[in-house]
Amino acid sequence: MDEAPDTLPAAEAAALLGVSRATLYAYVSRGLVASVPGPGPSRARRYPRAGLDAFLERRARARDRDLAAHGSLHWGLPVLDSALTLIEDGRCLLRGRDIVALSREAGFEEVAALLWSGAPGAVVSAPVVRARAGGPSADALARHLVDAPQTPLVALGAAGPVVMRGAARVVAGMFAAAGARGGGPLAERLARGWGTPHDRVLDAALVLSADHELNVSSFTARCVASADAGLEQVVLAALCALRGRRHGGLTERVEGLVADSGREGARRAAGRALGDDGALPGFGHPLYPAGDPRAAELLRITAHLAPPGGDGVDELVALARDQLGEEPTLDLGLAAVAHRLALPPGSAFCLFALGRSVGWIAHALEARADDRLIRPRARYTGPRPAAVGSSGP
Repeated sequence: MDEAPDTLPAAEAAALLGVSRATLYAYVSRGLVASVPGPGPSRARRYPRAGLDAFLERRARARDRDLAAHGSLHWGLPVLDSALTLIEDGRCLLRGRDIVALSREAGFEEVAALLWSGAPGAVVSAPVVRARAGGPSADALARHLVDAPQTPLVALGAAGPVVMRGAARVVAGMFAAAGARGGGPLAERLARGWGTPHDRVLDAALVLSADHELNVSSFTARCVASADAGLEQVVLAALCALRGRRHGGLTERVEGLVADSGREGARRAAGRALGDDGALPGFGHPLYPAGDPRAAELLRITAHLAPPGGDGVDELVALARDQLGEEPTLDLGLAAVAHRLALPPGSAFCLFALGRSVGWIAHALEARADDRLIRPRARYTGPRPAAVGSSGP
């Protein structure tokens, strides 16, 4: 019996594809694999080798795409377009402007306007908002956002000036909930409420916290905004993500590490804070192998506030650099600000959240302008349904 050239019987074709014969038949019924009548009286179906090889190549390419997409969620490839933040060559740029330079040259309200509208030189006017008495704590910020009207008047899709005013009111309300008092620039209000004369340092810390690409909280803001939620709901969801211990919630541990370093020495404090994986909280950022420029700037502008004998911060940084080969992150920089300015407990996290709030809103505005629900697909790894039937073409 002559066999059709360059074709395989079902058993060999299934083995080549690494599937059962039932799955092979299913591929044929779905048009993914071709089959042809075999020679001889039995006319048993045979499978062209070229078609099987092409299917294997398509499947390999699809798996590569799946793996790339899967890996991109873990400090990997970009997953969506954004005009807000570029992290490249050890620098962080907001709409093309270096974030460190912005912290020296522009106020927080100007950076908010830059992120929200893309207009350099514009300034957001923050209204004076009366909030429930609070202080520098995540709970105070969350309570304020939860108390917001369930049906807000300002939607993310509103006209530019309207949504800018609504966004400014949301941010000003968060500052008031954190203890800011009176009028003027937001950093001045915060300094007044927290009892420090160093409003310029606070302003720089807010700017340096304003945005950092697709971190967990900013991606959360985009997802919630894509579902057409209100501004307060977007910011509340992002705040909940920021509170996670592997995101902004880490700042609380770093505050404790900095305080302990000042009291008992960096080596003892670091030894106690060292994680099981050998990581020291507040050090080592995957996107900045040579060091986080935001942390370096905060340490620089507060260096003169450390007492002559040191406050443990510089010793801690030197120890981590020498023993672990790690540089400080923004968390350490914010904790150093809170420590050196003698701010109330919880201030480091609040600076992070208040600064990042304008970035969350910027991401929400981009997501809303895109007008598509963010709905990724899962790569299923659970049990497969049982194969149905054992006969086929």
